[in-house]
Amino acid sequence: MSDLNWWQADLKESFPEGPKLSVLVPVFNERYLVGELLRRLLEIHVPELSSIEIIVVDDGSSDGSADIVESIAAANSDRLRFIRKERNQGKGSAIRTAIEQATGDLIVIQDADLEYDPRDLAKLLRPFWEDGADVVYGSRFAASDRRRVLLFRHTLGNRVITFLSNLFTDLNLTDVETCYKMFRAPLLKSIPIRSNDFAMEIELTAKIAKRNCRIFEVPISYRGRTYREGKKIGWKDGVKALFTTLHYWVIDDLYREDEYGGQILHNLERSRRFNAWMTEVLVPWMGDRVLEIGAGIGNMTQRVIPRDLYVASDLNANYLHYLRNLSFGKPYLKVANIDLDDPTDFTEHRGRYDTVICMNVLEHVREPLAALRNIFDALVPGGRLILYVPRGPRLYSSLDEVLGHRCRYTREMLSGELEETGFEIESLRYFNKSSVFGWWWNGKVMRKKKLSRIQLKVFDLMVPMLRRIDRFLPWKGLGLIAVAKKRPLEPQAAARPAAR
Repeated sequence: MSDLNWWQADLKESFPEGPKLSVLVPVFNERYLVGELLRRLLEIHVPELSSIEIIVVDDGSSDGSADIVESIAAANSDRLRFIRKERNQGKGSAIRTAIEQATGDLIVIQDADLEYDPRDLAKLLRPFWEDGADVVYGSRFAASDRRRVLLFRHTLGNRVITFLSNLFTDLNLTDVETCYKMFRAPLLKSIPIRSNDFAMEIELTAKIAKRNCRIFEVPISYRGRTYREGKKIGWKDGVKALFTTLHYWVIDDLYREDEYGGQILHNLERSRRFNAWMTEVLVPWMGDRVLEIGAGIGNMTQRVIPRDLYVASDLNANYLHYLRNLSFGKPYLKVANIDLDDPTDFTEHRGRYDTVICMNVLEHVREPLAALRNIFDALVPGGRLILYVPRGPRLYSSLDEVLGHRCRYTREMLSGELEETGFEIESLRYFNKSSVFGWWWNGKVMRKKKLSRIQLKVFDLMVPMLRRIDRFLPWKGLGLIAVAKKRPLEPQAAARPAAR
């Protein structure tokens, strides 16, 4: 399927009657406006949507706002849900609460102050239908048919914050502080939101930038109000925004915990220098038609393409979105959902590749011999498997448990499995000796469930030095890299049906 319409097909298959939209409305002391805002939201009709649900979180209002919302919710219980918090904790906290309750396929944030017109929601939806967007921002400063003239100092502050955010995220947004941000629901639900206040706007932008999301902007109308009229954001929030920008430039806190150990895996995958080191070791063995199993967010993929054919696969839905975004404009790069345990996933891949890359996957599968046979079938005779597995049964620790490792390998275990499934080993070497002590200390001694992001950053900075001394260290490595060739079938065996 071409990169021009895969997302449209995905929308039609996943939501034949159209997706559902969740509108999240945080409320704090808006008794004069919230009722009208909710009435406008309830009147919205977008033909492309199957339904709209409204989730209102009152963040400890003391002016009677909660009573107004409660009465409207009672009359519209099929479309509007109301959550009351006893004390004020900030916009970020209210949004976190609302996200947990959202059941839509798309999620948008809507302030309760009528500065943003609910009729503009239809504009935010278009990039999802037409461009495969992951996130759409409604910009108050992009070209529009009209806008209210704003306070100069407030506008200047917003532009400064947007400039600094863009500087550190390498985006070119025009309005980072806009309320209107619409997300694919699985994406937003997978992002941990730590900020309790307006700094969540900066935090979300930093995280979706690091996750390489497809971000779009559309112009929206804006009827800004003055501080006299009840505007709440102030200069202190601007200062917090600057510190938040710096914080999430340094810190990679991009995933909530999931069944894949996504948080740990992503921190490891963002170790740029380490990944470059590993890739340089593997590239000399690669051919022109490559299948990568467990490609993650495409760190290695990006370093070794273009090729005649490169198929990047994974099981994690978030990673598949990364890979699809990476594949835009690259006709040689395909994305597939492949389970190494499932032979039916390999039906269309048999005999297609001269190289299969399988990094940090074999230790997860239930039946390693069956998995290796699936890889064997995907290769042409003489094709190569490039394999990385964690080494050292004595190093098995709490970190392995969190990552779902079935085992840690020895040379004998790995070579035995490869030879039993018909592979001929060309190279088998230890890799990354310098990390053995750190893994042992964190997992065996400290019993940690995740690696410190600071530790990983310091290690990644030291990689240029460590890679030079690695081969001289007298102990075995943290991992094993194997290169194994598929033995050509003997003429007699080729003439007989395979017995498996």
